Amino acid sequence: MPSSRYTIWTLIVVVAVAGANQGLTLPLLAILLEEQGVSSVANGLNAAAMYIGILLVTPWWEAPLRRFGFRSLIVFGLLLVTVSTLSLPFVSGLTVWFLLRMVMGIGDSALHYASQLWVTEVSPAERRGRDISLYGLAYGVGFSIGPLGINLLGFGRWAPFVALSLLYLVAFVMMGRLPNAYPQPVSSAAGKRENRYVLVTRLAWLALIPSFLYGYMEASLNGNFPVYALRNGISAEWVSLILPSFVVGSLVLQLPLGTLSDRVGRRQVMMGCAIVGAVAFSLFPLVGDSAWMMMGLLAVAGAAVGSFYSLGMAYAADILPLGMVPTSGIIAGMNFSVASILGPNINGYLIEYVFPGMMFLVMGGMLAVFACCCLLFRERPAQDMREGTEREAG
Repeated sequence: MPSSRYTIWTLIVVVAVAGANQGLTLPLLAILLEEQGVSSVANGLNAAAMYIGILLVTPWWEAPLRRFGFRSLIVFGLLLVTVSTLSLPFVSGLTVWFLLRMVMGIGDSALHYASQLWVTEVSPAERRGRDISLYGLAYGVGFSIGPLGINLLGFGRWAPFVALSLLYLVAFVMMGRLPNAYPQPVSSAAGKRENRYVLVTRLAWLALIPSFLYGYMEASLNGNFPVYALRNGISAEWVSLILPSFVVGSLVLQLPLGTLSDRVGRRQVMMGCAIVGAVAFSLFPLVGDSAWMMMGLLAVAGAAVGSFYSLGMAYAADILPLGMVPTSGIIAGMNFSVASILGPNINGYLIEYVFPGMMFLVMGGMLAVFACCCLLFRERPAQDMREGTEREAG
């Protein structure tokens, strides 16, 4: 039987392949639609289809996970993503691509939800931060190398998709060696007096905030920073160099921060990172049109808060009974999706009607408030919390 380390490394490969798929298909399909003369508005709406698919299905994954197990849900997600991705070069039309990208989002949601929770559950507490950070690092690396597949267009429209299919083949082969596993059951007593989602939110609200903050920041930077930069006199060529610095910064410190959180505590690391990120974002309006300063501040901010989602999930596993961790994953996924939709819309209003730098002051303020929340949160170990919920329910 494969060891727990093989399970973790298999899940890391799966998420890296999923990251490469997103990193390639987002710009690749935008280029193909632009070549077809599709408007930028319609192009952007088509790209949003994946996130719409994620948001629609995220609340419903817990029951299938508990019934069919981790591996079954991951394989189901891989099948949906593979079939929808490989169908793209053979069909055309905005409506068909919109539907296929929604299916891609549904599959992506399934495999991310199950694989992240499986890593959290199979990792020992003393390595959980490191392992979940490796998981986040793998996704970031996959997402970063994915756009390189655009260079394969010279061999034909189908070539990048064939490259993705080879990556998915590797993922399927590795998943085939894993035995199925199921999440820890929820104590029946814990849900008698209180809805499980309300209970998890009440007990681990601090651990659920980072997913919202990360979704808000990631979507804001990808969707609004180019507008901010162009209005400050930064060329489009510089924008393409500045924006990746956030991802690069997050990749550099993803693993060290996860390891550090194993040693000194998740809450302390997140509080320190939130303070650094708040300062970096708050300084943004002061750098004017300095591309190098923008790049430096985004790299610092990315290094500080790029691990927020994974650290938040690891923290939830620390302070919740394991049977409640899948519920926290559902809430975190919904937080991320809602924030990804809210961020670009709020910042679009701030840029147009307040002043462009306000978008960074808002993000800095949100991180500062979170740092204060870290001071106020009263931590309870999972064992004590389990006993407490059973006493309340009894």
